[in-house]
Order: sequence, then C-alpha cells, then structure tokens
Amino acid sequence: MSPSSQASSRRHFLEQSLAASAAWSLLPGQSQAEAASPGGLRFAPFRFDVTPPTGHSLCGGWIKPVVGVDDRLEAIGFVLLGAGAPIVLCAVDWTGLLNDAHIQWRAALAEAAGTTPDRVAVQCVHQHNAPFACLEAERIVLAQGDLPHIVDLDFYRACLDRAQAAVEVGLKQARPVTAIAHGEARVHQVASNRRVARGENGQILKMRGSSCRDEALRALPEGTIDPYLKTVAFYDGDAKIAACHYYATHPMSYYGDGRVSSDFVGLARKRRQQEEPDCQHIYFTGCAGNISAGKYNDGSKPVRAVLAQRIYDGIVAAEKTLEPAPIDRIVWRSVGLVPAPRSSLAIDPLERQIADKGNAVVNRNRPAFMLSWLRRLKQAIPIELTSLAVNNVHLLHLPAESFIQYQLRAQAIARSQDKGRFVATAAYGDGGPWYIPVADEYPHGGYEVSVAFCAPEIDATMTAAMRKLLAHA
Repeated sequence: MSPSSQASSRRHFLEQSLAASAAWSLLPGQSQAEAASPGGLRFAPFRFDVTPPTGHSLCGGWIKPVVGVDDRLEAIGFVLLGAGAPIVLCAVDWTGLLNDAHIQWRAALAEAAGTTPDRVAVQCVHQHNAPFACLEAERIVLAQGDLPHIVDLDFYRACLDRAQAAVEVGLKQARPVTAIAHGEARVHQVASNRRVARGENGQILKMRGSSCRDEALRALPEGTIDPYLKTVAFYDGDAKIAACHYYATHPMSYYGDGRVSSDFVGLARKRRQQEEPDCQHIYFTGCAGNISAGKYNDGSKPVRAVLAQRIYDGIVAAEKTLEPAPIDRIVWRSVGLVPAPRSSLAIDPLERQIADKGNAVVNRNRPAFMLSWLRRLKQAIPIELTSLAVNNVHLLHLPAESFIQYQLRAQAIARSQDKGRFVATAAYGDGGPWYIPVADEYPHGGYEVSVAFCAPEIDATMTAAMRKLLAHA
C-alpha cells in the first residue's frame, strides 16, 4: 500500500472511531482486568514530533498563536508486548486532548499496536504554549465563522499519521524487558498549592497561578502538594531501557508569547534523554489541577532554567534509588465513567454565549469546550481510567486536571492494602471534564471550581474507580 493510501485508510479508521467509542469503554461501575505471566515480555519504544506550525492556535485559541519555536514538542511512549493484548502508554507535550480527540488518539495507537483502545493510556503533559485539541469544540467554533481555530484538523490528522508510523517502527525494534524498578526523590522549590489564600470560611480569595508576582501570595506556605518525583524504570537484563518520571505541578514557567516550548519539565526530560540516548525517558504530569510553581516562579524568563534544573535534579536523584527486580506479574485494568454534569451548565445558554460576537474570544471558545462535554454526556460516551500493575508497582492514569488530593488518596489506598506498594499517577488523560476538584472544595469556589464541568459527585465516583484499579491482584 502506498503512503498516501495508508494515510487515507488511517483517516477512514479514525473517522469511525468516535461512533464506536461507547462500545470500547465500560459503563459506569464496571471494570475489566487482565493478569498475565511475564514470560516473553517485549518493549517497543516510539516517539514523534507534535510541534504545531506557525499561526496555529495555542491553549484553545485565547492566547497568542504560534510565532516561533523555542524547543519542539514530542509524543513519547511504548508498547508492552507479551502481557495479553498489547498495552500502550504515551505522554504528549500538548495542553490537552479532550473528548473525541482523546478517543481518536487512543484508537490510532491501538490500531497501530494491534490492540484495543481500552488498553491504551494517552496523557498530556499540559504545557500551555501548545495545542489544546477538542474536535467537537473545533466544529462549534468553525460554525461561528469569526473565531480562531481550536485545532487545525490537517495538522491534527498528520500527528495521528505520525503516531501510527512511529508505533509501527517501534514494534520492529522491540526488545526484551525482564525487570522493573521504582524510586522517588523530593523536588525542592517547584510545586506549590494554588488555593492557599482563603477567607475564614475557606473561600478562595486569590489564586497563586503558574507564575506569581504578588509577594504576599508567594510568602504563603506551599500548602498541600506531593513533594516527590517518582520514577519507574524497565530493564533488559542490566540495561535500563525506559524511565517514566512522574511529578505533580502545572508545567509552565511563562506562556502566552506565541513561542512553542515543552517548558521546564520538557527541558529537564530532554537533558536526561541526551545523557542516556539508549533509554526512553518519558515525563508524566501528576494530579496538578490545584498545583503550580507559583510560589517559586515570578514569570521571568530566567526562572525557566532554574525550574528545569530542579526537575532534572529530582529525576537524577530518583534514579539513584532504583533497584531492579525480575518481573513476575502484570495486571492491566480499565474502568469507564460517565460523570454527572455540573448543574450550572446548560446547552441553550452556552450556545447563546458562543454566538454572541460581543463576547471576548475566551468567553466564546471556552464555552465551546463546555458544550462539547455536555453533548458527549448526552451520548453517554465514557471517560476511561486505567492502571498497569507490574509486581508491586502501579501506574495509574487519571483524566483531566485532577486535584492533588486524588493522587495522595491513590497512594493511601494502595498502602492500606500493602505498605510496600508503589503508585505513580499520571493525570491529564481525557481532558473533557476540565478541572476535577475534590467534593469538599466545591463550596469554596475559586477559578478551578468555576471551570469544573462535573458535579461534586465525581469525587466519590472517581475514588471508587481508583479503588477498583488499585485493588490487589
């Protein structure tokens, strides 16, 4: 088949994916698990470029579009073979993949790897000078005729073509994987909670953003964070062939200038990759919905390098604690959820807000994401939560901008069953729900709560799903 025919075939497959998505996922409350013995395990790495072209929208179209590239964006992952149907993990240097866009990414990777989408986890790193892709939102703004694109469809489809080609190359280069190791190290002066300025009743008074120049806010304590960077590494004999790094913070030093960048977490990852070219280094952002570097970042350009150094130091320190052990058990689990929408969201008012040309772009494009979410829920298309357990190590994959409490809760759930269990959490999977606060934060308001698309009941629903995903095998 010619390259053009292959691309056409892939596009046809992807066009069918959204309609079939409900069949791939499980209904609320259901889950599936597959345990496998580790004989004959193989690891197939892949990576490909996802840097947007000049003029492309960034962060949903309400900040300056691409005028240049400081460093390129990548999608990096691997296919795990020999544990039942292939398992795919992928981290993408984009702000987000939402709804049908996330479903199509999983479908494309699944097709290339010869597996099903429920065995694919795609997590965004969440840099902001990067694409924020929702295909339904793009259709909504295109219908208005005067709004900037959410995502350029030709560029988006080209990325999926690259994804499938990269996986196909990776499968030909698969090598044995025999051992796993985990480690962690404290990262100093990066993460801080955004929601620390509160009134007497707990109401949020001010938000400490990704950067902050308010000295009074910066002087407040770090607040609730997870201070540890976690690393999970895979080995072929004595050779480390992959290292997955997990840390919870919004990964922006500064943005909005149209200069594409993987920002400080991407720069740290790339530095480590250059030092170890034969090891696939992958960075996942944890539950950072209410976490940023704001206490330690004034938004000035020199701070990007400072923060990158601190993340790099955390990666190196975590890797020093790695102690490989033979793989003796693998379990993949998935749970599908259809959450209840926020009661304040309604289709007709959102459609009027989008159509009102007197509104600012952000107050028209952002409601397009809300409307996309409501339309999805009307079709009962689930979001997918997954986990990969290898020995006593659990890689947990959660959606959207989940609050740090979910990550800490996941660790507590695992420890309550066995103190030796290790959980590394990646959030920013399907971004359809936008922010996912814990229930007791909804009454306190603040920015994150104002753009949470799910009702507070999402807390109990997602926690129950996490318990299923982290259950002892």
